Amino acid sequence: MMNDLGERLATVVVLSFILIAPFIQPPWLLSIIVLVSALVMYLIPRTRLLAVALVPIAILFGLSILPLFVFCCTLAILVTGEITFHGRDGRMATYIIHIILALAACALVLVYLDVSAPLVVLFGIVVAVLLKAILYRREDSLMIEALGVAMTMVLINELNYSADLALIAFAVVIAFSFGFFSYRTGTADVSGLFSGALIGIVLIIFADIRWFILMLAFFILGSASTRYRFLDKEKMGVEQTHGGARGYLNVFANGSVSAGAAVLWGVTGSPVFLALFVGSVATAAADTMASEIGVTEGEPYLITTGKKVRAGTNGGVTVAGELVSLAGSFTISLLALLLGIVDLPVALACSIAGFIGTNIDSLVGALMENPGMIGNAGTNFLATLGGGVVAVVISILL
Repeated sequence: MMNDLGERLATVVVLSFILIAPFIQPPWLLSIIVLVSALVMYLIPRTRLLAVALVPIAILFGLSILPLFVFCCTLAILVTGEITFHGRDGRMATYIIHIILALAACALVLVYLDVSAPLVVLFGIVVAVLLKAILYRREDSLMIEALGVAMTMVLINELNYSADLALIAFAVVIAFSFGFFSYRTGTADVSGLFSGALIGIVLIIFADIRWFILMLAFFILGSASTRYRFLDKEKMGVEQTHGGARGYLNVFANGSVSAGAAVLWGVTGSPVFLALFVGSVATAAADTMASEIGVTEGEPYLITTGKKVRAGTNGGVTVAGELVSLAGSFTISLLALLLGIVDLPVALACSIAGFIGTNIDSLVGALMENPGMIGNAGTNFLATLGGGVVAVVISILL
């Protein structure tokens, strides 16, 4: 009973920081008040994690790194998360409740502070639930969540990019519908749902729906390739874990470069980032198809030595895999052309780049992943980055 009372008091204290924040100047004075309160809260066993989470954001606010509304919204998101997940497991309904409560709390904060920053708040909340899914049950999760949410909102705020509420609502509905469908069909886990939704929102808001459609095409091609002769791959011991359900590592490894290209395109409007985007997606599709289909067709050879290797070995390539990668890269590039994202010369560049990016993946796998220098996610990221850069270079030459 005492613990529950302590948690309620801690919640009231944190919410009170939001109420008094506009009236306490300079910021470092409020920072000191929060730090002292956190020290007291740390003495209460059930509020220690929240107390520790308050420390870094209080310091960042005191140093004027966090704007007032970011500081207050971060507190609101943390508190609503603690209320939502208290005594509950990590079921999907819990995450949905957290999103709704956080949206409502942050909306009240923005009205109270007379600030209009819906896009900043949206990304903060999506990152919050994503980190909940990734770090669920870890003791340091709340501090990481606090820092992740706060710094994400600072980054989006610094971009000074605006989008109307209709577009934001549209992006949220489309991206989360896609993520939830992926989750329900077993092609993504909870972290994959939220990370995929995050990238989808980025693509739609900073670019447009056509970019999201192209990424959706990659997802469909990749999922179909994963299901291709899945039982045979199980017997070979090379199947995707969890029945092929993608998690956040896979989503970010294959989608970070494309999301970054979308942000850079939205902020600068430079056509260079069109090639970077399509080239990275073409590489992701080509590599996934080559890996999932090529592994079942023919004997693989290590790309660095030409020697035969066991199926599933990093850096192993097959003739069928190389042909499939060409088909995947061409398909994505053709769709980008038909959607009007790129013109014909850039589409040709991206088609070539996707194939080259697939072989960059094999080289990195043989030279860096096999010795244990990086993991599969790192390999995929370097491959998509390499394919995107190659697309930019070739398109410039053309």
